[in-house]
Amino acid sequence: MTKTARKPRVAGFALFTLLLTAVFVALGVWQLQRRTAKHELIAALTERLAAAPVAMPPPAQWAALNPARDEFRRVSFTATYAPLPDAMVYSSGSAVRKDASGPGTWAFLPVRLPGGETVVIDAGFVENTMQDRSVEDRAVRKLVTGQPVALTGYLRFPEAPGWLTPAENRDKRLWFVRDHLGIASALGWGAVAPFYVDLEQPVPEYGIPRPGPLDVHLKDDHLQYAITWFTLAGALLIAFAVWARGRQQG
Repeated sequence: MTKTARKPRVAGFALFTLLLTAVFVALGVWQLQRRTAKHELIAALTERLAAAPVAMPPPAQWAALNPARDEFRRVSFTATYAPLPDAMVYSSGSAVRKDASGPGTWAFLPVRLPGGETVVIDAGFVENTMQDRSVEDRAVRKLVTGQPVALTGYLRFPEAPGWLTPAENRDKRLWFVRDHLGIASALGWGAVAPFYVDLEQPVPEYGIPRPGPLDVHLKDDHLQYAITWFTLAGALLIAFAVWARGRQQG
């Protein structure tokens, strides 16, 4: 092959190498940005989870609450469990509950505030299968006494289902995403607060459902991923340089 024919091929591979290297570098920078954001999130969550509980925001302020500023804030309030159907939300494990590392379900049910407003409570973890509701049903019935209860927990906001999220089973009142607004609509709970509350205490007499304190232990592998992308970028440039030099000498 003549030198004239080689030049376009080398130029084409050079352009391809530069484009792919730019992509790898961009991915590495993105991982560093995500690492910074993750550290800020961990710091914010650690501060919120360690803070003393405050009074539940009044209903007039609910519309102004947002996840960036208010998620995981500890609150205390008094409410009465409503005699309505509860829901189970399947979980393969929790990123903020060390005592819920295996599969099970979260017990979601509505409570009434003294003013009549409805707030959805994640009353805690139940270590059972997706098919058997008997343990949860018995435990939840014991919570519905008609008497006000002092509750402490964390403000949480609904999750959006992903592409692979299974559809809910309404006959079994089983969901696979913490969408308390969708659950409330499906089960006829009426209008509910835009947030739900992860219950911290009190713990029921028999510990079912099992509420508890939240703890931050989010994965932070972004630096490792960034180094991997930067290493690939460097290796690609070295490989191209070796290949181009061989072409010139051939």
